[in-house]
Amino acid sequence: MTRTMKSGTGTTGSTGTAGTLSRRRVAVTGALGLASIALAAVPAHAKGDVDVTAPRTAAVGKTITVSASGSDDAAVYQRICLEDRMGKAAWHQVACGATVSRDTGGDARASARVKAAHRGGLQFRAVMYGLTSAHDKHPVRWRTSDVVTVRVR
Repeated sequence: MTRTMKSGTGTTGSTGTAGTLSRRRVAVTGALGLASIALAAVPAHAKGDVDVTAPRTAAVGKTITVSASGSDDAAVYQRICLEDRMGKAAWHQVACGATVSRDTGGDARASARVKAAHRGGLQFRAVMYGLTSAHDKHPVRWRTSDVVTVRVR
């Protein structure tokens, strides 16, 4: 029967494993320290969300109400607009809500009444725009909501 010895488990010996272990500890500790400094230097991401509410189904010719709300703490002023499309066509803006200041603490909101004219899937989404002032003529798109589909039958 052959006996084997585990290498690197002793604290002293002729192989010098104690020095190797202490160098590894120093290297790991240094790497963790650098990683924590790097993570602290990364800026925090802004929090926000946009939600759309619409019925699941609608009859042809009926008017449906679609609403959206959301907020983003990166934009000083914000506005939400609703867009729709039928099939794979381009998105068309339906309605926009009022411009809201981040300081007021309220969500930006928009609501629209749309007539379901054709059969198929009528899709809606909300787009949040960030503005630099209440009357900014060049808003910047901040967030886009998930697409909500209304089945028109």
